[in-house]
Amino acid sequence: MKYFLIYLFLEVMVSVNAASAIGAVATFVELVLSALIGFILLANMRVTLMQNLSALMQGEISLQSFQRLNLWTIVGAILLILPGFLGDIVGLLLQFSSIVTLLVAKFLHVKEDNQYPPRHFKQGNEDEIIDIEVIDDDHRIK
Repeated sequence: MKYFLIYLFLEVMVSVNAASAIGAVATFVELVLSALIGFILLANMRVTLMQNLSALMQGEISLQSFQRLNLWTIVGAILLILPGFLGDIVGLLLQFSSIVTLLVAKFLHVKEDNQYPPRHFKQGNEDEIIDIEVIDDDHRIK
């Protein structure tokens, strides 16, 4: 609750100062455009999800990173939809995965888990054992 009140205070201070600097019409246009961008990002979340899923399958990111990146992308899109300049700035920054990774590592003191080491493919004449089962398609009675 304390952090929400701090955020609300900062949001009001930044929004009032920015609105007085750029004017009412520009503030309205910024609020509408940021909301549209937030809705577009939520609508195209499947593209971001597929990119992160591809990186997960290739072993470039861990499962925790996959979950964290997608969560922060959604939070950023929601912050863009909500009115306010500070929320728009933070929401825009949350759309960049490198900034999210930096912020999470810096402020939340999260260390990267490497539960899934990168896959190394065998090369050369190394033998692999393949277990198969042969099923006879002949249904005649013998």
